[in-house]
Amino acid sequence: MRRENQSSVSEFLLLGLPIQPGQQGVFFTLFLGMYLTTVLGNLLIILLIRLDSRLHTPMYFFLSHLALTDISFSSVTVPKMLINMQTQDQSIPYAGCIAQMYFFIFFTDLDNFLLTSMAYDRYVAICHPLHYMTIMREGLCTLLVAISWILSCASALSHTLLLAPLSFCADTVHHFFCDLGALLKLSCSDISLNELVIFTAGVAVITIPLMCILISYGFIGATILKVPSTRGICKALSTCGSHLSVVFLYYGTIIWLYFVPSSSTSSDKNIIASVMYTVVTPLLNPFIYSLRNRDMKGALEKLFNRVTVLS
Repeated sequence: MRRENQSSVSEFLLLGLPIQPGQQGVFFTLFLGMYLTTVLGNLLIILLIRLDSRLHTPMYFFLSHLALTDISFSSVTVPKMLINMQTQDQSIPYAGCIAQMYFFIFFTDLDNFLLTSMAYDRYVAICHPLHYMTIMREGLCTLLVAISWILSCASALSHTLLLAPLSFCADTVHHFFCDLGALLKLSCSDISLNELVIFTAGVAVITIPLMCILISYGFIGATILKVPSTRGICKALSTCGSHLSVVFLYYGTIIWLYFVPSSSTSSDKNIIASVMYTVVTPLLNPFIYSLRNRDMKGALEKLFNRVTVLS
């Protein structure tokens, strides 16, 4: 790796995924298919919610924003990874690298806040069903989404502004995208303030939202147990099952990354975990919400019938 200061670093080199050169073609095809499925699947969710008036509810309002976030989240990293795999050009401009890092943090945090808003929506729907439409009015839903965007922007901006003045002693990023942790490892400067902000922001945008989600489902569980019935349990699972599945998938990856020991190297472990929540999770979300949700399946069938009649 070249030893140089920040002023002469015009680009970084992304090492990419830990795969053999002979497997590049197979993985390129695999990830291209997964990315296209992610984009089309989440666009379909947005389209269904837009066209079907039965889905104009707070729950699906949040879901449409989550689908848009998942498209953007994957688009920040996957296209560049695919280009690098196809062209064997691993370089990324300095400004492009910083921008990629900013948007990656932004959409990661936005995912957390949207999942938290959806958990609150499910809490109100089950624990206060008679007042649901009064509490979850359009103004509150818009406010929750707006706050999610503002907090995510502030978090990503704080990391970006603190990274900008750092000097770098190397230009080779051991990742398939410009991850904040991987970039800090290349710095010659004092990164203690960056690490403090990472810890503080981690508590604010990961730990607190996760605790809010767990508390919401704790109240939901207590409400269900007060009137135990097969019908009530089935209704609760139908209402919350899709969201719970996404929460377990998303936060399960984070817990596996930070708390479960691995026999692989730390770098490879980070890369595998990043593939899980940048490629796999956004890919599975449309299937989870369409296959486990009767309203979505009904809207999909209605759209299919309309297309069939028109053709």
